[in-house]
Amino acid sequence: MSVHPKRLAGLDGLRGIAVALVVVFHFFPAVLPGGFIGVDVFFVISGFLITGLLIGERDETGRIALGRFWKRRALRLVPPLIPLVLILCTAAWLIGGDVLVGLGWQLVGAITFGYNWVSIAGSASYFSATAPELFRNLWSLAVEEQFYLVWPFALLGLLLVRNGWLRLALVAALALASAAWMGLLYEAVDPTRVYYGSDTHSFGLFTGAALALLLRRSGFPSGPAPRLAALLGRWRSRLGVAALAGLLVAALTLPDTGMVTYRGGLLLVSLLTAVVIWAAVRGPGFGPALDTGPLRYLGERSYGIYLWHWPVLVLVQAAWPAAGVSQPVLTGIGVGMLAGALTLLAAGASYRWLELPVRTTGVRGSIRRLNSRMTGVRGRFVLLGLVGATALFLTTGTTAALVTAPTQTSAQNEIERGEKAVDAAERQAEQAARRTSRPAASALDRPAPGDLITAVGDSVMLASAAELQADFPGIAIDATVSRGMGAAPDILAAQAEASTLRPVVVVGLGTNGPIRASQLAAIRTVIGPDRELILVTAFAERDWTAGVNEDLARFSARHRQVELADWHAAIAPHTEVLAEDNIHPGPAGGRIYADAIRAALKRLAEPPPEPGLEVYRLPDPAGSAVPRPPLLLP
Repeated sequence: MSVHPKRLAGLDGLRGIAVALVVVFHFFPAVLPGGFIGVDVFFVISGFLITGLLIGERDETGRIALGRFWKRRALRLVPPLIPLVLILCTAAWLIGGDVLVGLGWQLVGAITFGYNWVSIAGSASYFSATAPELFRNLWSLAVEEQFYLVWPFALLGLLLVRNGWLRLALVAALALASAAWMGLLYEAVDPTRVYYGSDTHSFGLFTGAALALLLRRSGFPSGPAPRLAALLGRWRSRLGVAALAGLLVAALTLPDTGMVTYRGGLLLVSLLTAVVIWAAVRGPGFGPALDTGPLRYLGERSYGIYLWHWPVLVLVQAAWPAAGVSQPVLTGIGVGMLAGALTLLAAGASYRWLELPVRTTGVRGSIRRLNSRMTGVRGRFVLLGLVGATALFLTTGTTAALVTAPTQTSAQNEIERGEKAVDAAERQAEQAARRTSRPAASALDRPAPGDLITAVGDSVMLASAAELQADFPGIAIDATVSRGMGAAPDILAAQAEASTLRPVVVVGLGTNGPIRASQLAAIRTVIGPDRELILVTAFAERDWTAGVNEDLARFSARHRQVELADWHAAIAPHTEVLAEDNIHPGPAGGRIYADAIRAALKRLAEPPPEPGLEVYRLPDPAGSAVPRPPLLLP
């Protein structure tokens, strides 16, 4: 097998930009929050190149040899995957823990090039930070491979249409249908289905295919097209620069789960990429300018970089747990730099010793070439011994990883423990409510401490539920996974309407995203002036955590009946009691969580500050003079 003789200017540079966007997005998400668009750039490039190769073969030979086409694709994609899987599974086995969770189904998805659909069927989330999937990045490879399997047949049918504009319109209709389907099925809570789906995320591939059909010019009338091409030709480089700038703006601004991304944003990215490709391959200056040394280097190795960067990052994070969150930025930079260096080394070795030889001489030719370089029986014997020992070790490690993989992460274990505690408390409450005869309450009876507390929270509060119930018997806990602050006003309003909202409200909802002052104000409005509010700070290595905690502290300082439970400060010196995700507490961490709330309750029970000290708190127009209900602590 030989490399295609014609190299299109600018595509290696564009690949380099695309893979850089993706890597920066994963390693340093605060820098490029929309860097995931690099995958869509790859999709357009792939659709353009594959369609061009198929049409070229058909024009030259009068047919498309599907068997040879799929063999070329397999030789291009499969060899680098084999060492990737064996090496990384073995490394995951040596590290152990959460990185092994779900490894079996991940390998099934990788081997079958169906990772996207296997993930969708298993309800895995691309946007989840609590379940570190080792091979999550292979979803895009699966989308491309499924396109390669179906597209040649569709293209053969399209080439029977003589009118070039009609062919182009049909492919454009496929792209628009895929984009529209993505927008229709989009769900704000978790858009994984539309992001992973081949049906909803193929518009980039179709956009590239449409560009290839347009540039081939076969079947197009000779009337307005040349004149239009001449007009655009004078502006080609400028349009290419403008489109490239648009891609960079999208990488800086598009939200990974926002509606604008999935209802037009990614389609616009695909169209901008098509303009960049057109300007690069048809313009005399723009394409070579993209192929600068560093970008071309990254572009030539982009496949290996993409394959290795994500699992390497997952393993580095697992092997180097960020226990020192006193310096989260420095820790994140250190992890990212180490993962980046290892990625470049692995991708460079894959390109030099595996991808390039297989592309130029094929698998058998590469083996013969390697064999010819080994002189003497002893050299061949040593080489075979090293290869055999390495293969045995990696195979054994991969097998051991599959056998010893836990069924769920440590964070999921803690969350499940909390769910069981909440469910048990709800059952006990229901049983008590169904009792027909109850002894009369004594005038000396005192309510349990938790009978005065309503707690609404996310998975961190849920993981701490058992300890909250132990410290505050009778507490009402409403907590669930992936809940944000925006859900609190409606939840509390429903409880207030049902007359189940208690005098003290605890809200712990800062883990899963930024918050707004209007959300906190809405919570205060819903609970009213007669109730006290405790806001729990967040502890997570997320870009928004510091801002969330500042907003919570600022809001609590402005209101006399609002207090801060500083979970972040309390747990920071004791991260060893957290699950491997460094977010969710185990039993010891749950007690620290409960202690932070207890400290806030005691501060609420203290008498108001002296008049001269009121400068530390802004006046509360919502009724700060209303007396607080008594809170009885054991």
